Amino acid sequence: MVVRKVGKYEIGRTIGQGTYAKVKFAQNIETGESVALKVLDRSTICSKKMVEQIKREITILKTVRHPHVVRLYEVLASRTKIYIILEYITGGELFDKIAKRRRMSEVQARKYFQQLIDGIDFCHSKGVYHRDLKPENLLLDSQGNLKISDFGLSAQPPEGVTILKTTCGTPNYVAPEVLSHRGYDGALADIWSCGVILYVLLAGYLPFDDLDLTTLYSKIEGGDYSIPSWFSVGAKSLIKRILDPNPQTRIRTEDIKNDEWFKKGYDPVKFIEYEEVNLDDINAVFDATEDLGNDNAGPLILNAFDLIILSQGLNLQTLFDKGKDSVKHQTRFVSEKPAKVVLSTMEVIAQSMGYKTHIRNYKMRIEALSANKAENVTAILEVFEVTPTFMLVDIQKAAGDVDEYFNFYKKFCENLDDIIWKPPGESGTSRIGKSKSRKRQ
Repeated sequence: MVVRKVGKYEIGRTIGQGTYAKVKFAQNIETGESVALKVLDRSTICSKKMVEQIKREITILKTVRHPHVVRLYEVLASRTKIYIILEYITGGELFDKIAKRRRMSEVQARKYFQQLIDGIDFCHSKGVYHRDLKPENLLLDSQGNLKISDFGLSAQPPEGVTILKTTCGTPNYVAPEVLSHRGYDGALADIWSCGVILYVLLAGYLPFDDLDLTTLYSKIEGGDYSIPSWFSVGAKSLIKRILDPNPQTRIRTEDIKNDEWFKKGYDPVKFIEYEEVNLDDINAVFDATEDLGNDNAGPLILNAFDLIILSQGLNLQTLFDKGKDSVKHQTRFVSEKPAKVVLSTMEVIAQSMGYKTHIRNYKMRIEALSANKAENVTAILEVFEVTPTFMLVDIQKAAGDVDEYFNFYKKFCENLDDIIWKPPGESGTSRIGKSKSRKRQ
């Protein structure tokens, strides 16, 4: 039998498989330590324009080295593959434990919540905001200790930036201010998600849940939930302070740690913080990767004329269309955000507007939930790459009234203002306003 090795790691069986990567069990032949080895194909991540997204996630994982965050050891590469060496977690997802037990005792739930707060507080101290906290992204090690994972939607804004604008996350766990599209504090939004998780641990079900998405978002924004009778007085009090729809009055992490219910049996994690984080291996691996990707299966390549139009912030399609209302059938905008963030944001916005969504690769179909035929708009949204830093979102009307489609598009883009790129000189000018005036020409 041929034994495969990557560096000092001996590769074993496949233990997981995603859309773009395989995860294999591996062992450090020098120390005997078991690790999870994530294997990515260079040409695939380049053709799918995922380089910057993966670099950002890896950088963040290296930055937040904490006992309750999944540890990233190093990044290696061959001519065709990239290998991400991660801590091997054997206890599965916290979600599976909840699904099996339904609800937990206060002692067990408090232990997991304490570890979650320890880990997320450390992330915040490093300027990292997770933005997708939920039981599926919380793993358990062999000792039953919690590990925060999946930083794919996380943010690490520049120093001095305190307000985030990108709407993303999992609807049932998203803070109300994230849905308002007016900007939010990443730390307070994460705290809200932690509160939802605590509720789920104690109750066995979600505090905010509804088949109708419009109703769900209304409940979240209004803080409309009920607390089961079996919750202790202390647990009820803390959850109410966390699930406060007003972020200005919502409890902060330091106050959570001083809460009497939280402090019971609390043993703060002890660890030695690494003073220096070396990112040289990440840059070395991905600098070489970015030159690959001459793949005909990649996103649409726009010609020079299209690029000139987009660089001026104009849409001259109407000059070549025969019908006066043709622009109402097909519209587009440009974003500097990664494709995954663009898709996630559009999904959350569409759902908050009362539409159901279907995503496959870089194409999303949205359909109105209303039975009213006049409002029954269906649209197809597709993300393409213009340059490595610019994404084009093409939106086409698939069904419904033309005027209703335009009303949908206008409202939709108003809520996407934080991800829509505006050319120099347009700051302070509404892109939607310009778009509307062009439609009336």
